[in-house]
Amino acid sequence: MKSLAVFCGSSPGNHPIYMKEARKLGERLAAEGITLVYGGSTVGCMGAVADAALEGGGKVIGVIPKSLKDVEIAHEHLTELHVVNDMHERKALMAEHADGFVALPGGAGTLEEWFEVFTWAQLGYHQKPCALLSIQDYYQPLYSLFDHMIDQGFLKREFKDLVLIEKDSAVLIERIKNYRANYHPKWSERRKK
Repeated sequence: MKSLAVFCGSSPGNHPIYMKEARKLGERLAAEGITLVYGGSTVGCMGAVADAALEGGGKVIGVIPKSLKDVEIAHEHLTELHVVNDMHERKALMAEHADGFVALPGGAGTLEEWFEVFTWAQLGYHQKPCALLSIQDYYQPLYSLFDHMIDQGFLKREFKDLVLIEKDSAVLIERIKNYRANYHPKWSERRKK
């Protein structure tokens, strides 16, 4: 594991634990020598994870769309900052630079970014780990939603099993480092007919 894409909020959240844990993840990545790939901002949890990684001597690659450069306040002190045309380019470039993906608490944008790479894993487009750092059980409702999707026949249990979820960043990083893909073709039952 050389690099990890982190999707997270450009907001700090309503509880100081979110910023604290974002910093903790950044510190851990730097200590492990894992390059942080993220959205390129200085604000919210995005800024916290990047600042902590940089302060720890880590490498940080930021990717930010032109339209968000001023809104999300692009970080000018990164190892690399890529300014791209739109969100599609942002996500593609982040995925290209990353050996795995983790979502910290965030809003719709965080979920959209994470779900895209998780969907790619289901389709076999990549075999990189997709993880959730569930600070204060933030992602427990989502994890429960996966069970509902399975019960209703819209998600295979094998795909839920692709998701690594932990409350502690150190434990999560170890699981990501030891991840071995166990890909199950999404449409295998249709090919048999």
